[in-house]
Amino acid sequence: MNIGEAAGASGVSAKMIRYYESIGLVANVARTEAGYRVYGASDIHTLRFIRRARDLGFSVEQMETLLALWSDRTRASADVKRVAETHIAELERKMKEIEGMAKTLRHLVHNCHGDGRPDCPILEDLSHGLEAAPVKPAKARRRAA
Repeated sequence: MNIGEAAGASGVSAKMIRYYESIGLVANVARTEAGYRVYGASDIHTLRFIRRARDLGFSVEQMETLLALWSDRTRASADVKRVAETHIAELERKMKEIEGMAKTLRHLVHNCHGDGRPDCPILEDLSHGLEAAPVKPAKARRRAA
């Protein structure tokens, strides 16, 4: 099947298939004399694996590790479990960060009157964040200086 059909069968867009090929996550597939990619059942199976791993939030590097473990029939399941446990810890850390952001925003929204007055604790808080971060000059300004 061609790349469009492979995309439809795997749930991975043609653009992402090309990207995964370009970074070596998936092997280059056979091509016709006209240069069109030709995908087989094994390629679709691999793309579906990648799609599921991506749906679970694994990074490209983690997917590369998982693909290597998947193809290694002598691997220990403990190695796979370790990758998944590391990913769970990352997800839980991100969830705490997101919960903290939501809590802060809830507080700011609660304290915003939402009326016609210009005072706004949301914008006030955001502007304080700008003061805390150092401002780096733009590249164009550095060259001119």
